[in-house]
Amino acid sequence: MERYHRERSSAMFILVVGSTDISKIPGISAAGANLNVLPYTAPADADMIWWGRPRVVDWVPLDPQGHPTPAIITRAARIESDFPVTLVKAGTSVAPKAPYVETGASPGLNPGETTSLPDGDELFQRGRELARSLSADNAPLVIGESVPGGTTTASLVLEALGYRGMVSSAGPENPTDLKRRLRDEAFSRLGIERGGLAERGLIALKELGDPMQPIVAGLVSGAPREKEIVLAGGTQMLAVAAAARHMGISRPITVATTCYVTRDESADFKGLAEAIGVNTWSAPLDFSDSPWTGLSDYEKGYVKEGAGAGGAVWYAERLGISSSQVISSTEKLYGAMVETNA
Repeated sequence: MERYHRERSSAMFILVVGSTDISKIPGISAAGANLNVLPYTAPADADMIWWGRPRVVDWVPLDPQGHPTPAIITRAARIESDFPVTLVKAGTSVAPKAPYVETGASPGLNPGETTSLPDGDELFQRGRELARSLSADNAPLVIGESVPGGTTTASLVLEALGYRGMVSSAGPENPTDLKRRLRDEAFSRLGIERGGLAERGLIALKELGDPMQPIVAGLVSGAPREKEIVLAGGTQMLAVAAAARHMGISRPITVATTCYVTRDESADFKGLAEAIGVNTWSAPLDFSDSPWTGLSDYEKGYVKEGAGAGGAVWYAERLGISSSQVISSTEKLYGAMVETNA
């Protein structure tokens, strides 16, 4: 049954939560370090942004080292600027407790073994339909994601479309060897090399992607041409933008991320963005003076991005809220959580 909620006259910040079996591969995803926790990670992010605390579980999503989800930054940006939010469920096995739009997607399969998204065409069309329902005015659409294992599906899609450069990761150590091994398995199954699916963006998403990707590509495709589109994320959203370009979608796109992604030496965010042909924006976050290790460690390369954090800061700034205000609000939120759990 579809559950639909829309604040004010239109939804402007959209969080698409999904899942992929890739995240269950040991070492691929920080979110997948504990397989018992894995199904709750993305729905908890959705609850966090909506209510300020997860209700699908009674804990805040953390990486294995105890660093909080970047959804806390998105929540802080929302508190400060009061932008409206729509949550979209795209293949999570557990639903958020917060109101959401149901797409009917299933978790993505392991592309090293089989086609990831047999219903990828339908998911793309559902994204297009959703875009039309959320485009009552000319306000920008800022679209974020929460998909454990999503940087790996992004790397597969980008390479299949012909792009070079390693994508970012949620921790300071990027598991590049694991990602290359999975790429070799998936490309062998398809009988292709790098660039083997160029100009076939939707096929690349179906064969190698996760359910968030065709839905967001559909949102990009289906929104009115005059509507500003901001993809809120790092290299995961670059993969969506690349697929859109290889589907013939030429509209302007901005990918808004955090400074932690743009300065990740193991990835090539700026080079990929230039090759794809999208604008970029980087949230100038700085938690180096935070009294909380969970936040100050962001400066050491932990977490980096997720749950639309960079795009949420972009949106807050568009509404007159400075990044320093978002930083301060994030620290207050985290501090209250620490005290509550003490």
